[in-house]
Amino acid sequence: MSTVREINLVLPEIVVYLASSSIDGQLILNLRSTLVNPVVKVEIWEEAVYVSKDQTFHIEDIWLDSGVHTFDFHFSFPPSIPFTFTSKIGCISYFVQGTCCSPQIVLAKEMFTVARNCLSGVEARKDVVYFRCFSHGSVILQISLEKGIFCPGETIVLMTDIANRTCKYIRKVVFDVHCIVLYRGFSSRGEQHYLEDQSEVTKLEFQTDTAPFEAMRVTGVLVLPKSMSVTSTLMENKIMAFRYELVGTSDLSCTTSTIMGRVPIIIAATSEHFSRGYFSGPKDGCAPVHGKTAPCRAHPQ
Repeated sequence: MSTVREINLVLPEIVVYLASSSIDGQLILNLRSTLVNPVVKVEIWEEAVYVSKDQTFHIEDIWLDSGVHTFDFHFSFPPSIPFTFTSKIGCISYFVQGTCCSPQIVLAKEMFTVARNCLSGVEARKDVVYFRCFSHGSVILQISLEKGIFCPGETIVLMTDIANRTCKYIRKVVFDVHCIVLYRGFSSRGEQHYLEDQSEVTKLEFQTDTAPFEAMRVTGVLVLPKSMSVTSTLMENKIMAFRYELVGTSDLSCTTSTIMGRVPIIIAATSEHFSRGYFSGPKDGCAPVHGKTAPCRAHPQ
């Protein structure tokens, strides 16, 4: 029977950590009997070695008595680490791991998410040809957000720069927050299948009236619903995964063209979500519930 009855990591109720932020937690060690000359430490690491740190705890005597022992740890993240992601060509995941060696090895490991903490945004460009008036031009739509991580019920403040290099007015821009749900299941033959579904969470529409060969900056806000599923992956929930994006679109006059910009955003859980069990699954789903929208203002650059 092992001397170590149980080893656990206690982390704050934070789903997403930002670069340059820090993580504070505790390693809880429960011993059945006295452990002689132990080495107790916590490591934080990522497989591509963007982060690799460890903290070894000082043991005043050469042994630990039976019972529960608590060790506090603290780590700071470098400002240049990449954010957590999963794609077809690779992935980045971060882990924190606790170990106790004497001489057996006992592990307690937790995974956490690091997200970008810089200004989120996207730039889209659309070239337009007007055959009837034998002219052409382009439209540049640039969407910027102050951050990329939001909680349910929070307000998204967006700033949009429109550069109209055509001979027609740009009358309207529409912003939507979309929830994309990826479902995973199996057929009667045991074959694995995926289905992706998209729904509108909230929407903002306003007139811009950007004149030909002029630029304009518009600022608006979107209020997220208070009931939302948090961003997740199939690693966290084997049945379905949730992701969100802010989409800005504008139909160009006298053409069939549409300019579109997409900004991925993260919906993070709060302590209230943990207490109600929202994080473990889509209890409230992701139905197309329209949130409230506040007025926007537009002014030329």
